[in-house]
Amino acid sequence: MSESTDVQTLLKARYGAAAPTPLTTENPVISTLLQHRSVRSYTPEPVSDDVLDVMLAAAQSASTSSNLQCWSVVAVREPQRKQRLAALAGQQRHIEQCPLFLVWLADLQRLDATGERFQLRREALDYMEMLMIGVIDATLAAQNAAVAAEALGLGVVYIGGMRDRPEEVAAELGLPPRTVAVFGMCVGHPDPEKPTTIKPRLPGAAVLHRERYDPAANIGPVDDYLHIANAFYREQQMKTNGNWAEHSLHRVRGPEAMRGRDRLAEALRARGFPSR
Repeated sequence: MSESTDVQTLLKARYGAAAPTPLTTENPVISTLLQHRSVRSYTPEPVSDDVLDVMLAAAQSASTSSNLQCWSVVAVREPQRKQRLAALAGQQRHIEQCPLFLVWLADLQRLDATGERFQLRREALDYMEMLMIGVIDATLAAQNAAVAAEALGLGVVYIGGMRDRPEEVAAELGLPPRTVAVFGMCVGHPDPEKPTTIKPRLPGAAVLHRERYDPAANIGPVDDYLHIANAFYREQQMKTNGNWAEHSLHRVRGPEAMRGRDRLAEALRARGFPSR
């Protein structure tokens, strides 16, 4: 975690000279949110079930569409299973190292099974809207859990690699039809020998539009961000494919850059998710 919890200091770390003036410099909730950074190195100290219970309660306190609660999470601690999941996610070793790995699911199976038990109609489960609800519900829940973990002094990093080979992830976790991994999350106590830092984001002017979307409003803030991000890359000695624009567009250059996720629609259909 950051050495300072002062809101103004944290805003400067996130935005540099473009940081807004905070309403207050002392707010524990806002400080926790602004301190977020990806943590990929952990101590061997375990994450207790008590902590997991708090994270789960925070997750279940997130908003959910129509109270449908179309998400679930699988907690993985077994070393061999984490090793296999790491391999499925492109050999991300922090999955093996973290004491707790959470796999967040879009879950329509629970509604489907409940409808079958009570002989209730459920044809809408076959529509794309329901998949969207499951993904959104899982994401909101996971972010609440992440904030709870960070408030307790833990570190997290999201793992989109759970979508690289979704059928094999489903087999490893014993997922029934109509469930699919949206992403994973490593959780653990950050290794003090390998500290991480706050990564700058685009200026707020690049993402905030007032009343109507203005494409031209992106140009200046994006150009400013290129300098901010480049300085961060140099400071952190990060390997990138050029500046932020070149690096980001390299990630979306074509299906060959998607690490297997170009066939996600096919995998979702195989998992029993909607195509309408």
